[in-house]
Amino acid sequence: MKKIIAIVGMSGSGKSEATSFFKNNFNFDIFYFGGIILKEIEKRGLEINNENEKKVREDLRSEFGNDILAKIASNAIDASKASIVLDGLYSFTEYKILKELFLENFIVIAIHSDKELRYKRLSQRRYRPLNKDEVDRRDYMEIENIEKGGPIVIADYHILNNGEIEVFKENLARLLDKIFKNYDNVE
Repeated sequence: MKKIIAIVGMSGSGKSEATSFFKNNFNFDIFYFGGIILKEIEKRGLEINNENEKKVREDLRSEFGNDILAKIASNAIDASKASIVLDGLYSFTEYKILKELFLENFIVIAIHSDKELRYKRLSQRRYRPLNKDEVDRRDYMEIENIEKGGPIVIADYHILNNGEIEVFKENLARLLDKIFKNYDNVE
């Protein structure tokens, strides 16, 4: 049976890197929560930037509830024949809905990095770079307004991403092996 693996963490921790690794090395399908927001920004004819992302994300949740992205994601999960990686699961509400829908097939991996390293990574990003103040504002907003801390704290697995990228990838591969071995032992 397919697995649904949600990658969670604060901005700059390495979520996208982990998602790409799973896709490129293990043929997972990908569902990017942020893609919903970006499509809505384009639909509204707005410029893609941090402020518009925040506004649209909060507008959607305000209009349709904190579970809107989980509802959209569940349709993509149902449509996928392969195991799928969810990049950008944010809210505890989204977590609870997906956990209820997919039970033991839903696994959350939290990626952690030291804050100074996150600052550095985010300032050097090609697409939508952030300075230290912007990172802090975004962190606070995501924790306070969209319940981002819950899925990180309650994750099934935690990986530290403070070192070389190859070490991070090795740790991800070992974790994925462990996840599928544990699953095989359950069946």
